[in-house]
Amino acid sequence: MALTISNLTKTYPNGTQALKGVTLTIPNGMFGLLGPNGAGKSSLMRTIATLQDADTGSIWLDDIDVLRDKEAVRRVLGYLPQEFGVYPRVSAEELLDHFAVLKGIGNSKERKETVAALLQQTNLYEVRKKHVGGYSGGMKQRFGIAQALLGNPRLIIVDEPTAGLDPAERNRFHNLLSEIGENRVVILSTHIVSDVSDLCRSMAIINKGEVLLTGDPLSVMNELKGKVWKKLVEKTELPALQAAHTVISSRLFAGKTVVHVLADSAPDSGFEAVQPDLEDVYFAEIKNSELKVALQ
Repeated sequence: MALTISNLTKTYPNGTQALKGVTLTIPNGMFGLLGPNGAGKSSLMRTIATLQDADTGSIWLDDIDVLRDKEAVRRVLGYLPQEFGVYPRVSAEELLDHFAVLKGIGNSKERKETVAALLQQTNLYEVRKKHVGGYSGGMKQRFGIAQALLGNPRLIIVDEPTAGLDPAERNRFHNLLSEIGENRVVILSTHIVSDVSDLCRSMAIINKGEVLLTGDPLSVMNELKGKVWKKLVEKTELPALQAAHTVISSRLFAGKTVVHVLADSAPDSGFEAVQPDLEDVYFAEIKNSELKVALQ
C-alpha cells in the first residue's frame, strides 16, 4: 500500500501559494511530514483528506484516484485535524457511537463492540462515561485517534497531534501512534522534530509549499556526519558568527549560547564535531531553502 502524490499545486484566492509542485511517495507505516508553521503541511493534509481541491497534480492511494473519487477515499480514511472539536456535554462512549453511525456502522451490536474496543485501545475505557469536555488535552487527542480508527481505515492523517501536550501525555500518544502505524499508511504532520525521529520510518521536510528533502531519519542524519560543529559562546558573539558562518541553530545553555554550524571542516579551534540529529537536518534544510530564496 502506498500514497503517491505528483506535482500537486494549490494557490488560495488571496494569492498565497500553499503547495508548489509537491511530489511524494508515502509507503505503508508511519510517515513524518516535518515543517515550520505555514510550510504547507495542513494544506497538503486537507487536500489528501478531500477537504479542498488542488489546482493541478494527482494523488493516488493504490488504485483510488483521491482527487476525483472522494467518496471512495472517505470510506478508507481516518483523519485527526489540528483543531478537533467535540460536543463537550456528551460522554466519550456516546460520542464515539454517534461517529460510528456516521461512519456507516449500522449494526448496534457491532457498533457497541467497536466502540468498546477503540476506547480500550486508546486507554479511555475507564472514563468512557465522562463528558468529553472534561477531558485533558491528551485525552481529547486519544479520543480523536479513536474516532479516526473507526471503520479500520487504510489511510490515517494526524495533523499536529502533540502540540500543547505535556510530556507524559505526549509519551502516551506516541505509544498509541506506534501501535496503529503497523499495517496502514499513517501521515504525521508536525513541526516537532522529535515526533518524527521517535516514530517515523520515512519522512519529508517541507517549507513554503516545497518539498526540501525525503528519506528515512537515520540516512538523512548520516548524510550530515562530519559537517555539524558546536561551540559555546557568549550571546554577544552570536551576530558575528552568523555573519561569518552558516549557523543552523542556537539555544541557551547555562547562561551561554550553544551554536551549531554547518561546515565541511571546523570553523576554528573552538568548535567540536557533533553527531548530527534530526533537528540539525531540519534546521540545515530550512536554512538552505531560505538562503536560496534570498539569492533569487
